[in-house]
Amino acid sequence: MKGLASLATGLLFGVGLVLSDMINPLRVRAFLDVAGAWDPSLAIVMASALVPSVIAWQIRRRRQRPLLDDRFHVPTSRQLDRSLLAGAAVFGIGWGIVGLCPGPALADLAIQPWPVAGFVLAMIAGMILHRLLHVRRS
Repeated sequence: MKGLASLATGLLFGVGLVLSDMINPLRVRAFLDVAGAWDPSLAIVMASALVPSVIAWQIRRRRQRPLLDDRFHVPTSRQLDRSLLAGAAVFGIGWGIVGLCPGPALADLAIQPWPVAGFVLAMIAGMILHRLLHVRRS
C-alpha cells in the first residue's frame, strides 16, 4: 500500500509539473531573469503549493502517526550549517544554469528523454557521490 501511495503521489506531482509547465527549463530561467523578461509563473506555482502544505502540517499536528508509516519523518535540525548552505548553493546554481531541478527533470524523462538524460545521470552520480562521502564521514 505504501508503494502505491508513493506512486500516486509521484504521478500527481508530475502531472502538476506538466500542467504548470514547470518542466520547461526556459520558463524557469525566465523566472530567474529578474532584470530581463521576467516570468512570474513559477512564483505563482510556489505560492499555490503553500495551501496544501499548510493543510498537511495542520493534519500532521493532529495525528499521532501517518496512515502508511509508523512515524512522521520530519527534520529535527534547525541549524543552518555549512553543508546545508553549500548544498543549497549548488542546487540553486545548477537550477539557474540548466533550468531543471530533480522533480521536473524526472517528469521530463517521460516527455523529452534525450535532452534531460545527461542532467538526470549527473544528478544520480551526485547522489551516489554524496552517499559515499556521507557514509565515509559517519
